[in-house]
Amino acid sequence: MHLQPRYLALKTEFLGIAFLGIGLWAWNEKGVLSNISSITDLGGFDPVWLFVVVGGVMFILGFAGCIGALRENTFLLKFFSVFLGIIFFLELTAGVLAFVFKDWIKDQLYFFINNNIRAYRDDIDLQNLIDFTQEYWQCCGAFGADDWNLNIYFNCTDSNASRERCGVPFSCCTKDPAEDVINTQCGYDARQKPEVDQQIVIYTKGCVPQFEKWLQDNLTIVAGIFIGIALLQIFGICLAQNLVSDIEAVRATW
Repeated sequence: MHLQPRYLALKTEFLGIAFLGIGLWAWNEKGVLSNISSITDLGGFDPVWLFVVVGGVMFILGFAGCIGALRENTFLLKFFSVFLGIIFFLELTAGVLAFVFKDWIKDQLYFFINNNIRAYRDDIDLQNLIDFTQEYWQCCGAFGADDWNLNIYFNCTDSNASRERCGVPFSCCTKDPAEDVINTQCGYDARQKPEVDQQIVIYTKGCVPQFEKWLQDNLTIVAGIFIGIALLQIFGICLAQNLVSDIEAVRATW
């Protein structure tokens, strides 16, 4: 009767270890582990935090569930179900607040993207994340290409001596299917051109409105994913609570 929760927790634990391993490896490659204080030096968001936090939470959940089921430890099983319940409640609360305060969420997303635009050249992982986002949603900046004025390398001020002045990253460029090799200089001087000409060489729509459009077009899929995750969490809580009841029932007969 203990096999289902034990295997579910074991898979969660191994997945958590994998995420943690990837995160720590990435930090080691960037020299963060040899200088812990550098974690807070990055002005923008470090994507490695996603792997470390998610991996850490999954490892704790998996460890509590697996050991709790293996050793019939009701404290660990209750911890597993309560922790999972808290995560479920926080996800539900975040979903409701995001629906109610849509404008506030949009403002925060705008602030978040622009803050990371400033730190674009500071971290290779952040740079790759921004490039992937702009390529995937075919967008440039938070609300438009001019948001790249916030970056010291791409702004159009006279004092900017960078070759990328008044340009955008290559991920903002419209793609030519005939080109096999990415032209990393395609965004140079792009914002010095008239707006009509800009639309030919770069994406002029911002990532916030493009994300909103993508969300509306894929609402069913996104909702299905969230419902699936919620059902898995509820299933895990029920399994843990059922196991606790079985263990306590057996102990009551001693």
